[in-house]
Amino acid sequence: LLVQVSKLVELPYSSSSDEDEDDASLAGDADLLLAGEDPGMGYPIPDKPSTFSQCVRSLAFLWNLLFLLLGLLALAVGGWGLLAKGSLWGERLALLGSDPMLLFVLVGLAATTISLAGCLGALRSSRCLLRFFVGAVLTFGGLQVLGGLLLLAARHRLRDALRDALLLCLLRYQDEPDLRFLVDELQQNLRCCGLSSYRDWETNPYFNCSAPGVQACSVPASCCLDPWQNGTIANTQCAFGVLQLGEVAASSIVHLGGCVAQLSAWLHRQAGGIAAGAAVLVLVEGAGALMALKMLRDITPGGERD
Repeated sequence: LLVQVSKLVELPYSSSSDEDEDDASLAGDADLLLAGEDPGMGYPIPDKPSTFSQCVRSLAFLWNLLFLLLGLLALAVGGWGLLAKGSLWGERLALLGSDPMLLFVLVGLAATTISLAGCLGALRSSRCLLRFFVGAVLTFGGLQVLGGLLLLAARHRLRDALRDALLLCLLRYQDEPDLRFLVDELQQNLRCCGLSSYRDWETNPYFNCSAPGVQACSVPASCCLDPWQNGTIANTQCAFGVLQLGEVAASSIVHLGGCVAQLSAWLHRQAGGIAAGAAVLVLVEGAGALMALKMLRDITPGGERD
């Protein structure tokens, strides 16, 4: 009798539990049906980007790809130059800071890193990469503008800076093929020799009159009025012994005037073109930053990829 009573008492509770499970099951089925009819209720689907946004994304990718290739080219040229001259090991490592090829390496590395971030950011719609790209571009643009303002403010000291740079090139003329090429091009195109005059080459240890060798008391062939023999063959000995001559005799062989004044005058004439080129570069960088900002604005939280 007691067993039957206990069973009767348990029946209502058991029935109530089953009903709750049935209700929960029905509610779950209803949610699944609603989710199937309207998937956006449970998981919001990001809006499809407009045609303009897709064009901006493609243009940004191509823009960064172009600069990525240019950066890789500059990096390859700089790396090849350093390896060819052996500047990365031995005693040459101490002179690495003044090697012109180092500039190619640094510029190529910076351009490659920033452009790669822009390419991947545009391709994957990554907020992290796009923010890094925008920050880097704005930083470099700001540094360029600041550098231009400093040059404009200190333009009167530019002559001294040019003299110091040319003096370094003059002293290391025989040691650095890149510097030798730059000095020769400068002296040939501007028709000049040395810093203030052709006698500045006496400070070079190879051209000094007390130096051993056939180049003593000489200047580079790029100082010659006519560095060619018979108009076709380069005459590398056209300026041998010029420092032993007087100015009148030397004036018939080499250019007597220095390159500092000539280069300062050339920079003054080209100031407009240099400023225009710098402005175009800043505008190009600004266009890349604007495209990245547009992509950041189009990325929704649901479609974000970090």
